[in-house]
Amino acid sequence: MRRGSTGRAQTIVHPEANQCAAICLRATDIVESVVEVLLITSRETGRWIIPKGWSINKKKPHQVAKQEAWEEAGVRGHVRKKPFGHYRYEKRVSQGEFIPCLVQVHLLAVSELEEDFPEKGQRQIRWFSPTDAARAVDEPELQRLFMNLQGSQLGGTSNVVRSDDALECF
Repeated sequence: MRRGSTGRAQTIVHPEANQCAAICLRATDIVESVVEVLLITSRETGRWIIPKGWSINKKKPHQVAKQEAWEEAGVRGHVRKKPFGHYRYEKRVSQGEFIPCLVQVHLLAVSELEEDFPEKGQRQIRWFSPTDAARAVDEPELQRLFMNLQGSQLGGTSNVVRSDDALECF
């Protein structure tokens, strides 16, 4: 935190940065198009978030989202190339310093949760209903994305099928 000429603390704000994220899904009732979403805790504050990370040169956003889901939660599965939506939040990088982020969100149908992955032990991982996930996260735009997952937004049962334990909604 910097002090201005008046001696008051100033918040340092950076230009908006881009991130890519995955809403990881699994089917719990294919007939009723019921899904659950996977949330993880942030390493810094312990609040509930979705797997996300900075854009990577020469990687498409959906590829980055899939990579982050693997690194942060051990998720393997099929990612939708077309974005499901976007949300904004401010990433705290130090005391009083924030980076505004625009996060492009992709749906990822979970086929497997591996036990060994890069950030194992650094985060909690839990399945939520979309409604409970919306209550658990802080960002209003992300809350709306979870609420959009209720049945009809996935296209009903014609676009959501179970293949073993994998959810396919693409």
